[in-house]
Amino acid sequence: MGCAPSIHVSQSGVIYCRDSDESNSPHQTTTISQGTATLHGLFIRTDAADSIPSVLAYQSRQPPPSAGPRRKERREPGASARARTPRCCGIEAETQTSNASVKVSTTEVQIGPMRLTQDPIQVLLIFAKEDNQSDGFWWACDRAGYRCNIARTPESALECFLDKHQEIIVIDHRNSRYFDAEDICRSIRATKPSEHTVILAVVPRISAGQEETSVLPLLNAGFDRQFMENSSITACYNELVQIEHGEVRSQFKLRACNAVFTALDHCQEAIEITSEDHVIQYVNPAFEQMMGYHKGELIGKELTELPKSDKNCADLLDTINTFIKKGKEWQGVYYARRKSGDSIQQHVKITPVIGQGGKIRHFVSLKRLHCANENNKQLYKSHRDEKYTEDNSQSESHSFKCKNRRKDSTDVKSITSQSSDAPSLQTRRYSSMARIHSMTIEAPITKVINIINAAQENSPITVAEALDRVLEILRTTELYSPQLGTKDEDPHTSDLVGGLMTDGLRRLSGNEYVFSKNMNLSHSHLSVPNTINDVPPCIAQLLDNEESWDFNIFELEAVTNKRPLVYLGLKVFARFGVSEFLNCSEATLRAWLQVIEANYHSSNSYHNSTHAADVLHATAFFLRKERVKGSLDHLDEVAALIAATIHDVDHPGRTNSFLCNAGSELAVLYNDTAVLESHHTALAFQLTTKDSKCNIFKNIDRNHYRTLRQAIIDMVLATEMTKHFEHVNKFVNSINKPMASEETSSHSEGSDCECTANIKNFPDNQTLIKRMMIKCADVANPCRPLELCIEWAGRISEEYFAQTDEEKRQGLPVVMPVFDRNTCSIPKSQISFIDYFITDMFDAWDAFAHLPVLMQHLANNYKHWKTLDELKCKSLRLPSENNN
Repeated sequence: MGCAPSIHVSQSGVIYCRDSDESNSPHQTTTISQGTATLHGLFIRTDAADSIPSVLAYQSRQPPPSAGPRRKERREPGASARARTPRCCGIEAETQTSNASVKVSTTEVQIGPMRLTQDPIQVLLIFAKEDNQSDGFWWACDRAGYRCNIARTPESALECFLDKHQEIIVIDHRNSRYFDAEDICRSIRATKPSEHTVILAVVPRISAGQEETSVLPLLNAGFDRQFMENSSITACYNELVQIEHGEVRSQFKLRACNAVFTALDHCQEAIEITSEDHVIQYVNPAFEQMMGYHKGELIGKELTELPKSDKNCADLLDTINTFIKKGKEWQGVYYARRKSGDSIQQHVKITPVIGQGGKIRHFVSLKRLHCANENNKQLYKSHRDEKYTEDNSQSESHSFKCKNRRKDSTDVKSITSQSSDAPSLQTRRYSSMARIHSMTIEAPITKVINIINAAQENSPITVAEALDRVLEILRTTELYSPQLGTKDEDPHTSDLVGGLMTDGLRRLSGNEYVFSKNMNLSHSHLSVPNTINDVPPCIAQLLDNEESWDFNIFELEAVTNKRPLVYLGLKVFARFGVSEFLNCSEATLRAWLQVIEANYHSSNSYHNSTHAADVLHATAFFLRKERVKGSLDHLDEVAALIAATIHDVDHPGRTNSFLCNAGSELAVLYNDTAVLESHHTALAFQLTTKDSKCNIFKNIDRNHYRTLRQAIIDMVLATEMTKHFEHVNKFVNSINKPMASEETSSHSEGSDCECTANIKNFPDNQTLIKRMMIKCADVANPCRPLELCIEWAGRISEEYFAQTDEEKRQGLPVVMPVFDRNTCSIPKSQISFIDYFITDMFDAWDAFAHLPVLMQHLANNYKHWKTLDELKCKSLRLPSENNN
């Protein structure tokens, strides 16, 4: 190891080699003396180290022979080196040229949308003395195609790193005779470039029985990993390749983020990044400029610590938080308070950033001034001038770096107030939210919001504030639900809305509601009913009239022993060719109808199989109306009939609000949202597919089944009353109004056919029709003949009375207090129900389907309830009629 070193130069780089009889190293050597600089506290000088060159540069070498003696290469005369101080990492010498070369290629790396090109990895080996371990890493670099340098002293190591910025540094930590490895690591870590460098410590191999030492001292010194002494080239190669694909690749991606931050720093829109807990993590210079803060005053603070403007609506922050906490983007106009105390109006776009585990990790806010009024412009101009003056007062070195950056932003911004063509440039720069929303996928409501935002740009402040309120309303989820007043409102209407259109109050007790009847999931014991041809004469005679709207479902309930659904279902399904469409036998259809009916609760006064049969009858009646029939396909008809049959299966006789308040298992399962409707569909499909004997879907192909299933689910979920006004208003705006316009503009007899043809061309319109149809069928009781209407009113009232009784027993919130059996006025409840839910919906449905008989019944029944109410009668009939 003490012989004279030499230099060997290949075609692709400079190689340090050594020729030694005592070593197995393949290096060829020559002597080079070195001028050294002292780095205090790092280098332990020894005689042996004085003759070792400080830096050895390597790019490509001949791989070591796999076997046989190593070939010594003779030094050329005069090749003894001239004394010179090494120039950073380069070593100059004149030697013979080798033909060896390793082809080094770049690597493409993807980080988000960025595509990066990574240059060949550079490695710095810091070994005071050459040995098998340093050779192992040297040849490992050769095999991996890395560029490698060897440094022998702390000074040369630091100098080389500052010049080359190697991605991987390997430091010999096996003994401290020549230098202190941890001091070298600390000195490198003290430099800026080391932020993205992986430093590996080579530690001595532990002997058998010796306890392994902790890595904490190494980590504290700045090392990233430790490598147990192993001179195998393969072991060294594996370690380096793992580091490349792990830490180095990650650090390379992080380095690329500097470009993103540079872009953010020069962006002219104010940008703020916060954590999921709304702690400010970053603001760009434009944000500082707009708000009047230095970033040091903001970073690390929670948004709640900053002063708020009192010009925002009281519930605006709640609205924003509701959106972003759900992972949804929010955008709109917001008043912010600058450090000076002034309020400025901003266009704000807040985007949640989803990170590891699918959780929200950051919120990114883009803000720009809403310059619709002079006040904002003057505030901004004043602050811009103030900021520019302030920047000039900084120290010279800091000013040169920061002033240019801020000046670039200032000059562009100043165009809005100083340039002669300011309006056009401002319009182009701040072209409302449409610029932010320049996406190919855009919802209609987004277009509406964009139009309103554009109108705000040049509106007076009073108009802009009014449009802000409009935007807030448009961004709510309850666009179609009317808001009841707080004064003089009808308690019956209020209770109906509370009981039918909400998913319950916050749970106030630990009581659990248990169904009074276990779900009948087993049906193997049920006997198959007779065919429709074998129906008893009394039932068959009733069913002869089933196509009439005045069909008496209660008579069928009586003669079938509360099993009307099976018999009516067989007749209706046969009339619409359901078995043929599903390619199932009549026996399978009969078995399915019986299973579904068995899972309705006959103990319920209203929500039982008789109600299901009544809804099925109404649906079949509507499907025969010309315009409905012409608008829907056969699949839609089959889906509607099945949805009507199953729409309330296993109903417990209690509302969704009750189940949510009681903390029932179903409410927990369905997150207090459309609890019963979700249960009805899920259970119906579970019952259907559980046994092949009643699986009516078993013979249709997968695509048809999926389409049919989605249509059924959609219709059953439409019966949930919380979406009542949304469905009705969408039907009116998408079906009624366009048809009325067409009928007005066209008086030809073929116009009706053209309308239905147009509807068929739009699946969304077909969906609206199916939803409206089942909704009307579900609550058609006020449109039935008077006697049937009175019977249904009595049944639903009794079910609500029973719920109120149970709520009081269990100490639950009473969601419909007017339905107290001792005080309730049934006529008032029916009047409120008709006024609030029925009239508008059936007016719209009648305008489409043409239902004069139903509308006449509705008028007669409403008159009946009004008469009773005027006479202060709280029952279903006048006392004199009850006596009869």
